[in-house]
Amino acid sequence: MQKSTMKWDDLRVFLAVARHGRLHNAGRALGLDPATVGRRIAALEAALGARLFDRSPQGNAITEAGRGLLAHAQAMESQASAATEEIGGQADRLSGTVRIGAPDGVSNYLLVDACDALSRDNPDLQVQVVALPRMFSLSKREADLAITVSPPSAGRLTVRKIADYRLHLYARADLIAGLGPVGDLADLRGVRGIGYVSDMVFDRELDYYALLGREADPSLTSNSLMVQLNWCRRGFGVCILPDFVARAHAELTAVLADDIRLTRAFYLVRHEDDARVARINRMAEVVVDWMRQSLDEHTA
Repeated sequence: MQKSTMKWDDLRVFLAVARHGRLHNAGRALGLDPATVGRRIAALEAALGARLFDRSPQGNAITEAGRGLLAHAQAMESQASAATEEIGGQADRLSGTVRIGAPDGVSNYLLVDACDALSRDNPDLQVQVVALPRMFSLSKREADLAITVSPPSAGRLTVRKIADYRLHLYARADLIAGLGPVGDLADLRGVRGIGYVSDMVFDRELDYYALLGREADPSLTSNSLMVQLNWCRRGFGVCILPDFVARAHAELTAVLADDIRLTRAFYLVRHEDDARVARINRMAEVVVDWMRQSLDEHTA
């Protein structure tokens, strides 16, 4: 008996279920009802003669056969997107959606102008920034681009170093002035530390509080850099902050700047299959250019 032909529309549905884990969530992303999503998956499984998902009350878990199809479907998705842009004559003006995942400090201080510039020049393009303190899965299409502080070592990804950035220990100027002369860390013994929640640090490159040599963990901790920044701005303690963040707030001053200084780097990470997608290429160039320019201003 001849199997039915596999359709691209069914592959689109397969990708949505693989990324969202539930028929309802996949249908919402595609604008389809869950029953239609289920029928499309059943049609694809019939065409392939293989079960792609194990169904349970917890959702749809991808099978080994499904994982084998996933890379091919992602490559076809990228090729279809690139072909649409080329045939549609969108070389100069972009449309569609591009999503970038980045830590909250990057999103709030380094991507604001870049996203505005790209959106202003391309009115039909929807720019999405997901500002979360965690890593993003490009294979699951949680983002088209990701900014990281350490390069990934696995996956079908391309990695591009953007630039180095500097960090120092910061506090409110009036808090430090009230301590008298500060010559070493011992002079900060009575000041609370502010930092990341140790078991929620999403990248070990950010786990730098121990470098201060203080015996106790920080008194105030959060997985969000923005929360740490606001505590520091209120004068609640000292905090290691990127210079590009702290220097935007005149009330903050670097403490022991010659002794406590760190260097980290930002990397732009992309999926290999997106090499010909114009809107992602343009977004990548704009992000890199604006971030380098902004970071140069704070390292001069």
